[in-house]
Amino acid sequence: MSEDEEFRKSFPALSRELETEKTMEYKIDGVRTMSEEPEEKSADAGTFLPNAIDYIRRCDTVPQAIEIVDYMVNRGELTTTDANTIKKQLKADGLRSFGAKKEKDHYSHHGVE
Repeated sequence: MSEDEEFRKSFPALSRELETEKTMEYKIDGVRTMSEEPEEKSADAGTFLPNAIDYIRRCDTVPQAIEIVDYMVNRGELTTTDANTIKKQLKADGLRSFGAKKEKDHYSHHGVE
């Protein structure tokens, strides 16, 4: 098996993105606030694609979170409207209003649930 075939088999989505030169885009349906309810499982539990909130929950400061949001807007992964909503919540309610901080190796210890 060649390296290209092995890469395609190991990373099919990334391989498609590289071949088509088009990255996947995901619409954010809403802004999550801290909740006592467990997060919902995705329809495809085998694949986990982090969204803006997942990245924000890894930040230590509000300016870091705003930088993440701006980066995602520039890449077209987040709409300006959603970005403004997230920034308002960051400024009004703080960084942890999106949930507890996710430390390094969070998914190794807790999984994607």
